[in-house]
Amino acid sequence: MKELWTTIASLMGVFVFAKTLIPPELQSAVHKLIHLLFSYFSPYRYYEITEIDGVNTNELYHAVQLYLSSSASSATLNRLSLTRGLNSSTITFGLANNARLSDVFNGVSVVWEHIVAPRQSSSGRRFPEEKRSFTLRINRRDKRFIINDYLDFISRKADEIKRNNKDRLLYINSRGWWESVPFKHPSTFETLAMDPAMKTEIKSDLRDFADGQAFYKRTGRAWKRGYLLYGPPGTGKSSMIAAIANFLEYDIYDLELSEVKANSELRKLLMKTTTKSIIVIEDIDCSINLTNRKKPTVSKQRTSGSTDGDLDFKSSPVEPAAFVDSDSNEGSTSVTLSGLLNFTDGIWSCCGSERIFVFTTNHIEKLDQALLRSGRMDKHIFMSYCSFPALKILLKNYLGCDADAGDIVPEVLEGLEAEIDGAEMTPADIAEVLIKNRRDNSRALTELLAAMKGRSETKSPVNLLCRRLAAEEVAEEKRALNSPKEVDGAAIGGGADLEYTKEWKD
Repeated sequence: MKELWTTIASLMGVFVFAKTLIPPELQSAVHKLIHLLFSYFSPYRYYEITEIDGVNTNELYHAVQLYLSSSASSATLNRLSLTRGLNSSTITFGLANNARLSDVFNGVSVVWEHIVAPRQSSSGRRFPEEKRSFTLRINRRDKRFIINDYLDFISRKADEIKRNNKDRLLYINSRGWWESVPFKHPSTFETLAMDPAMKTEIKSDLRDFADGQAFYKRTGRAWKRGYLLYGPPGTGKSSMIAAIANFLEYDIYDLELSEVKANSELRKLLMKTTTKSIIVIEDIDCSINLTNRKKPTVSKQRTSGSTDGDLDFKSSPVEPAAFVDSDSNEGSTSVTLSGLLNFTDGIWSCCGSERIFVFTTNHIEKLDQALLRSGRMDKHIFMSYCSFPALKILLKNYLGCDADAGDIVPEVLEGLEAEIDGAEMTPADIAEVLIKNRRDNSRALTELLAAMKGRSETKSPVNLLCRRLAAEEVAEEKRALNSPKEVDGAAIGGGADLEYTKEWKD
């Protein structure tokens, strides 16, 4: 026995020594030849399904992942991966790294293997640190009988699991990649404080979109739709997005433009989004400098007529000012307006289907008109101050009072109806009053009516005129303090001669 082991050790030493004499290229060729021979004579066929296909996410990979997770919990495996998302109560079973799972379809046995390996850094592209894939092993003689039907079955089963899973996902872009958490926002169209007629119109438009695959294909249009939500802060724009997601059961991709380094990265993020999703850019006028392709030159008329204060959101859009070209910035690594336009309506926007783009802004007049046209933002929704029908929804949500059922004293209800338009209070303003007094309905209604009356008096035409006259008086006193005075024929300034000269010329 000792001589046998000595012989084996000698042969191994000779093999290692001989290997050092063989060039690496020849070794690689030999390995490939051996692998080819084993593959040719092997009774199995192997199919690899990677997580990422080029720069796109592989939907088949996620379908297989969902399908296998549904059966992994009942499988007799030694190792399983257990995951639970942030703020989620659901535990998901899955294949552990390099684990195997057997499955049977139409009487044919197959084997799945989950392979996870470190990713080699390459060409500056931003990918996950690990390379993940599933390998499917099928007997050679069974391949033609089940491969297509089996994969179609897996896709249908994954879609069914998605529909049964009520938890939707909220994605945020980070370092060129999407990261997700469970989406648990409770907002619905029933709880949304908005005019019921407008809600009905929006819901009908969303249904037409979700059921419009044949229509979009027949008309040759990409299956997407754009919504622009604009209005004062606190009018429920974010709640509207959550209500749309819950109504359609879509995932949300919250795109943070300041995290995107270039237009090419923006396109890659778009391609990594899934179908049945809502792509959101909130406060687009504040995200990055995309307000206009050209900077406005302030005209004399606008300078003299401008005042500091809240914008009047009920007024008509501001007339465009004169522009000077400042669009191009060679060598810039930030997102440009052109890149954003192509993102929403360019050739790249059709790389996917059944997606809704939603932009929100508090200042629609600051947005470039190219962003607002149909095809990019198809439907503009003005989120206004709280109306009386919306107020009744808030009273029912926060106090449990049904105004139409007589739960509120008629005199109080009439007072609220009389003051609501003049008060110009947002749903957030009214909700704050109701939340503070939600344990005492009578007190809540009394304080709400008092708050409305106070806001109405502040915004009355007489008070607005008085405040404007007071502001003009302060400006006149400041101008007098800074104006130059003649002393012995010479003009001396008050410390702001340049500003004074500019104001005087204006």
